[in-house]
Amino acid sequence: MSDRRVFRWATTSTRMLIGTVVSVAAVILVVTAVSVPWPTLVRDPVSIAAVPAPAASIVACDGGLLFLGRDPMNAAAVSAVAPQSVTAGASEGAPEPQEQVLEAPGVTGDGGPLALTAAPLERARVDVAAAGSSTIAADDMAGFAASACRPPLLESWLVGGSGTTGASDLVLLSNPGTVAATVELTVFGAAGAQSPPGGSDLIVAPGSQRLVPLAGIALDEASPVIRVSATGAPVHASLQTSITRTLTPGGVDQVGPVTQPEATQTITGIAVTDPPGVDGASDAATVLRVLAPSADGTVQVTVTPVGRAEPAIEPEEVPLTAGQPVEVALPGLAVGSYSVEITGDVPVVSAVWQATGFEEGDDFAWYTPSPEIAVPSLFAAPGGPPPTLTVANPASGAAVVVITSDDGAYRLELTVPAQSTMTARLSARTVYLLEPSAPVRASLSLSGDGALAGMPVWPADAASPEIMVYP
Repeated sequence: MSDRRVFRWATTSTRMLIGTVVSVAAVILVVTAVSVPWPTLVRDPVSIAAVPAPAASIVACDGGLLFLGRDPMNAAAVSAVAPQSVTAGASEGAPEPQEQVLEAPGVTGDGGPLALTAAPLERARVDVAAAGSSTIAADDMAGFAASACRPPLLESWLVGGSGTTGASDLVLLSNPGTVAATVELTVFGAAGAQSPPGGSDLIVAPGSQRLVPLAGIALDEASPVIRVSATGAPVHASLQTSITRTLTPGGVDQVGPVTQPEATQTITGIAVTDPPGVDGASDAATVLRVLAPSADGTVQVTVTPVGRAEPAIEPEEVPLTAGQPVEVALPGLAVGSYSVEITGDVPVVSAVWQATGFEEGDDFAWYTPSPEIAVPSLFAAPGGPPPTLTVANPASGAAVVVITSDDGAYRLELTVPAQSTMTARLSARTVYLLEPSAPVRASLSLSGDGALAGMPVWPADAASPEIMVYP
């Protein structure tokens, strides 16, 4: 081999060796760079914590009592037959809520339902509470009705009333806002859920109340339940129900909405005023109506006297078929105040019908479930018989509940034992603040001679949570 060829071989081998070494080094450097953390520059984004400005608090009242067909020349006319007296108030330190009279097209007579608005004060939400009552003693309608004024909702449920002969019931749809609402009424009855033509695409103008006769959407339904769905704007839905037995008026009531189906519901403060065995005892004076809207299931119904732990009657298992309301008689209850607990494996809506009797001068009321109250909440006691507040504590520990009148003249502290109930006698035409140390449920009941009504206490709206803004 010549010297030139030896030199060329050595040069080539050297280049190959150097390339191999460089490649190995590059691989080592890449692997090391991937596995070893590199220094980084971390900078938190600029953020600002802000609380949204609260909206005004709005509640709408049911208004005075109405009668359909009193005018013999116009059977479809609705007449205002008894005005509603409203008691209202706002949070401590806030001005009185502003009143607005809602228009009621097609109703003859003076006065429409009230809507009350409480504007925020110094960027803080102001609660507003109101309740109204009416009394009538006429040949075609008699009784006492009381109801709480409620905030408008996009969906609510009406449990009560009847579409059978003798009933003269009206669905009331109130829109206290500034935008028109379109409402759909779904009727649940013996055949399940129905969308009647008279309950579809109902336009409720802003600042007005629209009336729908229950017989027009639930004719011959003995125990209907109505779902109210609104788009465009929320509405306050309620039900005015009255009955005439032959030619004798048997009472009147205004039934407030149930917000949503739940697997557990508590209906408390039910006032039984007549002992078993009195005239008319063959008719059930206490009846539970319950509906499972979306699925078959079973509920257990437990009736307990207020202030006691033992059930008044044997708890009952009630099977439910989806979409079909069921009525359960609760017989043999002695005079007193009761709570009805409905617990099941599916969400339900419910209400209890209670009557003082079945003769002339008697009255009835629908009692709806009490939602959980975990924050200080205002409520109003309307005019009428002396109101009684019933507080139920479903928890496993005692709850302290403080009730204070808006003028500061009344203050009561109740220690409600675990899984028990207590009552407090309050004054009519007064606004109160209820402050619980733990979640409770409460209701207000009013009973007197030929007068019966009840309404749950609703919790105050929760304040808007703090949000983070990233500029």
